[in-house]
Amino acid sequence: MKKFPYQEKKDTRSGFGVGLVEAGKRNPNVVALCADLTGSLKMTDFQKQFPERFFQVGIAEANMMGLAAGMTIGGKIPFTGTFANFSTGRVYDQIRQSICYSGKNVKICASHAGLTLGEDGATHQILEDLGMMKMLPHMTVINTCDYNQTKNATLALADHVGAAYLRFGRPVIPVFMPDEPFIIGKAINLNEGKDVSIFCTGHLVWESIIAGEILAQQGIDAEIINIHTIKPLDNQAILDSVRKTRCAVTAEEHQLNGGLGDSVAQLLVQNLPLPVEMVGVKDSFGESGTPDELMEKYGLKAKHIVEAALKAIQRKNA
Repeated sequence: MKKFPYQEKKDTRSGFGVGLVEAGKRNPNVVALCADLTGSLKMTDFQKQFPERFFQVGIAEANMMGLAAGMTIGGKIPFTGTFANFSTGRVYDQIRQSICYSGKNVKICASHAGLTLGEDGATHQILEDLGMMKMLPHMTVINTCDYNQTKNATLALADHVGAAYLRFGRPVIPVFMPDEPFIIGKAINLNEGKDVSIFCTGHLVWESIIAGEILAQQGIDAEIINIHTIKPLDNQAILDSVRKTRCAVTAEEHQLNGGLGDSVAQLLVQNLPLPVEMVGVKDSFGESGTPDELMEKYGLKAKHIVEAALKAIQRKNA
């Protein structure tokens, strides 16, 4: 099992903040809009450096999406910022009609997603956002795993033409990905393996790496692939891996309905029907608690990925 040493821990939302400032320096058409959560979204530095390009819309998320869509007509590249729940569930109609249906170049950037939002509880812990966004035609959906990847994904989206959803979070986690250009739609093979494929996204990439180390101690060689882009999915990377391992696990901080697991299962059932086990939230809302407590209770830790891998291998060998 490949080692992933790290020097520090940072929150992924800080990667977005740094990437947004850099994107602003590179392209004068980059603008930012925020719905009264500038500090939480780490947009303060952009506001300070480019005050004429920052728009504080207040607690009016639907209006923010409409403003962003309108700005694209004049050639601007708007990045909207608020919590994931307010970036998707509260404004789905505006995203569908004003952005996707109308073909607008808006970047919807969403922090505080999933159970790792923690103590804010179920009303804020949206677990359906990836599914909602991936169902929209013309929408690119990205779920990054650490600070470096979030920063570079933000820069990539500034150059990408088309609507996009970028999901990141609040917890401080290891910075383990290299600081290199982000390629939309290109999965990253973190560890070559032959016994089971683990397709992971977001905060569960690090949990999958820990799971891979545990499996290696049991003599199981896991292939670990970071699926940072939920849509467009890297079909070739998934199929190539499962042709080799003959079974798979998906791991995500999201409802099983509509998430990464759904996308992978749909791809495999149409092309390569083999055992798939899914790690994710099982048709449930979250609750208030520390991120670690919630990840444990809802079955999203490394040990749960290990259990799913062992079950997938057992099914393969049955």
